[in-house]
This record gives sequence, C-alpha cells and structure tokens, in this order.
Amino acid sequence: MGREFSDKDKEIFNKLAPENGGTHMSEMGHPYPFILRPISHKIAEDSDDFRERLERLDGEELDYLAGLAMEGKEDIRSLDPEDVDSFFELVTEKVSEERAKELRIHLGIL
Repeated sequence: MGREFSDKDKEIFNKLAPENGGTHMSEMGHPYPFILRPISHKIAEDSDDFRERLERLDGEELDYLAGLAMEGKEDIRSLDPEDVDSFFELVTEKVSEERAKELRIHLGIL
C-alpha cells in the first residue's frame, strides 16, 4: 500500500493535474503512491506536457519533491527518461545545482 498524501502533496498534485478534479486515485480506485509517476505515465500527453506541468511549481515545491525522493517517498527513477531530465533541469534551475547533484547521487542517476 502506498503512502497517504499530505495536504502539501495534494496541493502539488492538483497544481500538476487540475483536470483530475482534486482526486488522487487511479482508475482502479487505489490512491496514487507517488505524485510524479502518474503525471508522467498517465496524465501528461508527452514529455513536453510533463515539463510544462512541472514548470508550474516553484522552487520550494520542487525542493519538497526532491526531499520526498531522498526519503524514498517519491519515485523519480521510474519516470519516462525525458521526464527525469526535465525534473533535474528544473530542480537545478529553481532550487540549486547542488540539490540536483545530491539527489542524482542518492538515486544513482549520474
């Protein structure tokens, strides 16, 4: 069973996928265990759409997602490869190069 979304998780998910109408459930009726994976695999039309959605987030929100990934509560490795690149590019741009590097090392994505 996945983790339960906090209010902050829900806020970020809703910002990335407003068309979901505030639901954080899969088509099968299960709560999503992660924020970014369903955006990458089910909601975004393509990698450009995924990046445009991520650009809605500010540095604090991206840093929050990076922190969840460091804790194993957010899945970056299973995103589509272009989406992984977009995530790290935006963390570098809006948070810091050091934070992106720290997360890459932690996840073994070099």
